[in-house]
Amino acid sequence: ATATATATASALSSSPAPSSLCPQHHQHHHHHHHHTSNSLGTEWSVRRAGTRVMGGRASKESSNEKQDEKWDIEAFSPSKINLFLRIIGKRPDGFHDLGSLFQAISLGDSLKVSKLDQNSVDEFECDMPGVPTDDSNLVLRAAKLFREKTGITNGVRVSLSKKVPAQGGLGGGSANAATMLWAMNKLFDYPATQEELIEWSGDLGSDITFFLSSGTAFCTGRGEILEKVPQLPVQNVYIIKPDVGLSTPLVFKNLNYSELSPEEPREILGRFYANGDTPISDQDDDNQAKPQDGTGIKYINDLEPPAFRLLPVLKEIKEYLNEFDFDAVLMSGSGTSIFAIGEPKSAPEAVFLDEMEDMKEKWNLQVFKARFLNRGENEDQWYELPAASP
Repeated sequence: ATATATATASALSSSPAPSSLCPQHHQHHHHHHHHTSNSLGTEWSVRRAGTRVMGGRASKESSNEKQDEKWDIEAFSPSKINLFLRIIGKRPDGFHDLGSLFQAISLGDSLKVSKLDQNSVDEFECDMPGVPTDDSNLVLRAAKLFREKTGITNGVRVSLSKKVPAQGGLGGGSANAATMLWAMNKLFDYPATQEELIEWSGDLGSDITFFLSSGTAFCTGRGEILEKVPQLPVQNVYIIKPDVGLSTPLVFKNLNYSELSPEEPREILGRFYANGDTPISDQDDDNQAKPQDGTGIKYINDLEPPAFRLLPVLKEIKEYLNEFDFDAVLMSGSGTSIFAIGEPKSAPEAVFLDEMEDMKEKWNLQVFKARFLNRGENEDQWYELPAASP
């Protein structure tokens, strides 16, 4: 549990130091029996730890907890993949300039928020051990930022139910913060415009801004400059996540600039919108994707070579997935998730999933099936799971 907890904390926290772990993590071990009972047990052990952290008082209703508690807002918090990610170079401020096509997907968390009285202390609970509940938590920082910008003084009570793995290159923690900004705006009857939310989000972290788009965006700068692009046709995507994580700074530190793709980001972007063709990305031995037809390649991630050097198992997983002949197989962000788009063409899906069951043991994998997800353009619209979700 320790490794996962630490990984989670650093993914959701602004400082990856283990000290940002909340006491939950240390208490977690005493609560193993809760996990085998019901979800309430888990929630409750977390809440006790959480409320002690938040202002040191036990939660009033803790003795007769209601599972069907009413929340002012319940929102879906998606994740993302990078359909391509080109690193342009390092900037004077130490960040890297990039060009990337981001796509939101339906693998996500659930965020519930209720308004508290003015000047109340925020209350936060999360069902994933190791998520920090102090000021390094991005959800609480989003609430605080929103209050600073709007002059609202109410506290909020937040419950976060996590499914998106941390350190996966999936932007789960960033999406939580973006969802919180959107939810705060709705909760207090839209004191901010969408443009303002987008502007403010850049102060919190690079990927947060993306989720305030409609779910498909070309991102530049360090990822915080958004360009609207048309939504893509909805595709299925499998997310394959080994339990080992990589920190983004470590991957960037191992970047070898001579390995960067020579492809111009805007040209790659254009290929996603050219006459509906989906060229298949193919990898040769030195891991440079090469075109299979005249249209040039689309699925490139400049962070693959350093990540594969740091964790050779990622390359094995990618090569294994390539055998199933998906439309594309690529690492997302700085890893460690590998995604496969479309359906396996060399075997029926059932066979693919069976094989993945066998590989789960070998590589300690989580396997998720999701699809591209977008949201409406209006301020009151957010990402929603398709109703007919099986």
